[in-house]
Amino acid sequence: MSAAVMGDGFIAKDMTFENTAGPQKHQAVALRSGADHSVFYRCSFKGYQDTLYVYANRQFYRDCNIYGTVDFIFGNAVTVLQNCNILVRKPMGNQQNTVTAQGRTDPNENTGIVIHNCRVTAAGDLKASQNSVKSYLGRPWQKYSRTVVMKSNIDGVINSQGWAPWSGGFALSTLYYAEYMNIGDGANTNGRVNWSGFHVITNPSEAVKYSVGNFLAGESWISGSGVPFDGGL
Repeated sequence: MSAAVMGDGFIAKDMTFENTAGPQKHQAVALRSGADHSVFYRCSFKGYQDTLYVYANRQFYRDCNIYGTVDFIFGNAVTVLQNCNILVRKPMGNQQNTVTAQGRTDPNENTGIVIHNCRVTAAGDLKASQNSVKSYLGRPWQKYSRTVVMKSNIDGVINSQGWAPWSGGFALSTLYYAEYMNIGDGANTNGRVNWSGFHVITNPSEAVKYSVGNFLAGESWISGSGVPFDGGL
């Protein structure tokens, strides 16, 4: 692991967190954050498998670049990524890519990963061969895994099924995965998985639950950081 932060109110601006272990070393975390009310602005997180470990508490990422291959945004924090570039890299030959692996273990937990107004695209090393590598928005690390992708640009790097299983039928009826008003070549929900836990949100009043204002209660603490944010959809 390259770096870990725990202190409440942690703010990082214009920093790069990188783990240079490479894909052949498998899990190699660039940053683990357990800092409550933490804000990351114009930062880059570079790794392959398990790049960004959103370990615990309330976390906001704005205008950041996150690079990786397998489960590269993972953990069980209350996390919103807003206006970020999510760049899927070239994995090892026997691997498929999964952007997220959210770790909610109890349906009453208020945790989840929200990807809002972001771009999900292939990094330079994957662009030429993106059609020969399967890449997905996420897979359920734990039973109540929760990930919402909304108003984002998902390009053709993402497989038409959208989401991948972890192991057999594990968590497919208990997870909550949702998409709302995304655009791009990989955003068509017609070919998506048919799990009972997957949802295409059509009602804004459902989607707004995952906004910075509601999901993170961000109006009360992000503004003090001086970092721009959109509280609503």
